[in-house]
Amino acid sequence: MVFEKIDRSSWKRNEYFEHYFTNIPCTYSMTVKLDITQIKKKRMKLYPAMLYYLATIVNRHSEFRTAINQEGELGIYDEMIPSYTIFHKDTETFSNLWTPYIPDFEAFSMAYANDMQRYGSNYGMIGKPDVPENVFNVSMMPWSTFDGFNLNLQKGYDYLIPIFTMGKYYRDDEKIILPLAIQVHHAVCDGFHICRFVNELQELINS
Repeated sequence: MVFEKIDRSSWKRNEYFEHYFTNIPCTYSMTVKLDITQIKKKRMKLYPAMLYYLATIVNRHSEFRTAINQEGELGIYDEMIPSYTIFHKDTETFSNLWTPYIPDFEAFSMAYANDMQRYGSNYGMIGKPDVPENVFNVSMMPWSTFDGFNLNLQKGYDYLIPIFTMGKYYRDDEKIILPLAIQVHHAVCDGFHICRFVNELQELINS
């Protein structure tokens, strides 16, 4: 994992970062309806498939890898890793696991399955220890669909990494639709960037 510090004096986004991080701190969320028909047609397991697709697009664009590290420095990770929640029915609580991103889908799916087998029965918020600093968060609420979802983070104005929340999928005519909420920081991500993310994500799912 490499963290490349940003030189604010020559950074093309510095004016926008200063405006939306310091002058008028601003985060926002966008909820979209993804067509996951191809995932279901191929009988792929939904959660690992979506984790892989999300991580692929996150790692494609620097605005989704920009962060403030543990030393308080602004920079860009060369790679981001999905950290995701799993639910324990008996206690009605969740735990966080993480799986290294592997560009090959089959290899990633195998790594996910290994993590689920090894850590999936662990209780507590951190189900898999030694969480790396270059993770982005994904969660799923498979009990209900939604048209809008927003996280209210007390310290959200200092958090630059995107957060993804999925809901219950449903059928719409011949399509199967999955709601996805994306929370981002305006200091590093404009409407153009989040729309490009969604479009590329849908293209990847379709392919």
